[in-house]
Amino acid sequence: MKRALLIAVASLGLVAGPAAAQEPPPAPDRPLPDAAQEARAQALFDDIRCVVCQHEAIADSPAGIAADMRRLVREEIAAGLSDEQIRTDLVRRYGDFVLFTPPLRGATWLLWFGPFAVLASAGAGLWLMSRRRPVEATPLSVAEEADLARILADQAVRPDPDAKPTDD
Repeated sequence: MKRALLIAVASLGLVAGPAAAQEPPPAPDRPLPDAAQEARAQALFDDIRCVVCQHEAIADSPAGIAADMRRLVREEIAAGLSDEQIRTDLVRRYGDFVLFTPPLRGATWLLWFGPFAVLASAGAGLWLMSRRRPVEATPLSVAEEADLARILADQAVRPDPDAKPTDD
């Protein structure tokens, strides 16, 4: 009996363990009392990438760190920082990746111009391939033409079984 009870408790622990290990839901957002400041915060939320979701703005992300980032932005707006100062602080904390439009500098040069370089190199490759001269086939000799005519005349089966007489 004790053994069955021990197995049941262990099984329950294995089933309930992953559910208990999940991140708790973030605290609900508290908007700023000033409507103009809250509008600035909402505009910034759309320009800042969630570092967990990576494809969502912090305005749309349900991740706990996105809620922390929203709270931080609201605190910095309430403290009187400009939008650029807030962006600079977030880049200092999380890197250029946190902005949907990263600044143009040496480290992000490939990010900005890489797609154009790939497109230009592909276009140059296609242009070079089109400039190549086609290989000219040498004409058949008289003996080869006679052999080919004999082989084609001797064929009792059509080369394509699905072909119709109208396809000739």
